[in-house]
Amino acid sequence: MRTFIYTGGVIHPELIAERPDKGDLCIAADGGYRNAQAMGSRVDVLIGDLDSLGGRPPEGAAGVELLRLPVEKDCTDTQAAVSLALERGADGIVFVGSLGGRLDHALSTLSVLEDLWERGIPAVITDGQNRARFLCSDTASIPRSEFTYLSVVAADREVAGVTVTGCKYPLRDATLSRRVQFAVSNEIEQDRATVSVRCGGVYIIESRDL
Repeated sequence: MRTFIYTGGVIHPELIAERPDKGDLCIAADGGYRNAQAMGSRVDVLIGDLDSLGGRPPEGAAGVELLRLPVEKDCTDTQAAVSLALERGADGIVFVGSLGGRLDHALSTLSVLEDLWERGIPAVITDGQNRARFLCSDTASIPRSEFTYLSVVAADREVAGVTVTGCKYPLRDATLSRRVQFAVSNEIEQDRATVSVRCGGVYIIESRDL
């Protein structure tokens, strides 16, 4: 079951292509409820301590399952939403939000992509301006889309055997370093780009200027 998790942060609803289908599970992590509303999306479950919602369920949330969490806890509301999604059988997750706003939340949600990869759960984060996914020692095919740029950002200290094809600036068996990132602002020129990594983890980020 595909699951949408709406989180906080600035989004650009008109630029987000990912939309839930009838059978998808839609979870709002605290203030992500507002982003779900901005997307015109239903919310099946609202989870969080509600600090971003004034401490109480928002108007219009009648009929939405509420899982209230304590303010003092050992995980973020987004991480709690991920745990809930996995408990309910998620086999793919789309995060809406997270990237445009607080940097600490953005980084923590990016790390969730790595955790989900290890679990075999495909996941992507989008806010309309950016779309991010994680890849480790594998190959990914990225279709050309409305996003202008394609960047490959090293998540590990060193990433070996990075090959990028179908782009303006191809790479062949390159080594990327987390300390010095240079495989950024590439552009897909063919129908799709292929990113291959022999050893290590990377974030594949599509983005556009606004």
